[in-house]
Amino acid sequence: MNGKKIKVEPYFYLIPSFLVFGAFLFYPFFKTIYLSLYKTNKMGQAKLFVGVENYTSLLTSKSFYNSLIVTLVFVAIVVAGSMLLGLVTAVLCNKAFPGIRFFSTAFALPMAIASSSAAMIFKIMLHPSIGIINKIFHLDINWISDPRYALICVAILTAWLNSGINFLYFSAGLSNIDDTIYERASVDGASHIQQFFRLTLPGIAPIMFYTLVVDIIQAFQSFGQVKILTQGGPGESTNLIVYSIYRDAFFNYRFGSAAAQSVILFLIIMALTLIMFRVEKKGVKY
Repeated sequence: MNGKKIKVEPYFYLIPSFLVFGAFLFYPFFKTIYLSLYKTNKMGQAKLFVGVENYTSLLTSKSFYNSLIVTLVFVAIVVAGSMLLGLVTAVLCNKAFPGIRFFSTAFALPMAIASSSAAMIFKIMLHPSIGIINKIFHLDINWISDPRYALICVAILTAWLNSGINFLYFSAGLSNIDDTIYERASVDGASHIQQFFRLTLPGIAPIMFYTLVVDIIQAFQSFGQVKILTQGGPGESTNLIVYSIYRDAFFNYRFGSAAAQSVILFLIIMALTLIMFRVEKKGVKY
């Protein structure tokens, strides 16, 4: 060690963090993997070791594949909608104008609203007889009871909820772009559209990548709005994997199957994240 003493004291300061992570992250994670290999009783206690039977049952189940497809469609709509809404609002508030603080607060507000509260308000707005949406557009649609619209309604609500934090991320990225770049581009005859695609988007590419990763993870974990608005219905049209896990565990008392679905969901998110980081090294310039 070249005569140098290893200081042990700094490591003691890490003990509280490791205890918290161990109790609330590592222990539940490994316990979930453990339960996924067992049949459980109604109390969630492992009783019969079945190996990968829970996984094979899921992979041969039409209901699980439906949940997977519904989840992927939902995630695609939410991520595209939340990023587009966050980017547009950030661009609109990028220049100073009268009332900018009001609009900035309004655009960032969704991040401070609980998903359950927003879902309850949204449910009233979409009510077939007293809902404001049908009243304004003179429609007669039962939005959350129709399989054609239920998933889209839940996805739009989730996209709006996620757009608030996206607005802040993109606003921070836009503020770091030097205004002189736009001035020189204007002198060279570049239009506003050309400036947006050739200067603005490349300038916030790192922020966009980070936002994309976070939005995908958050979309996969959406639960409260589904529970309040549709409860996985009508039929299986909004039965996201997270809600399927909840229903299997706390309604059907199949904790082993729910744990297996949790592990599969974790693997899907991890695989997507690794792929995005691999692509990021090639396509994102800092």
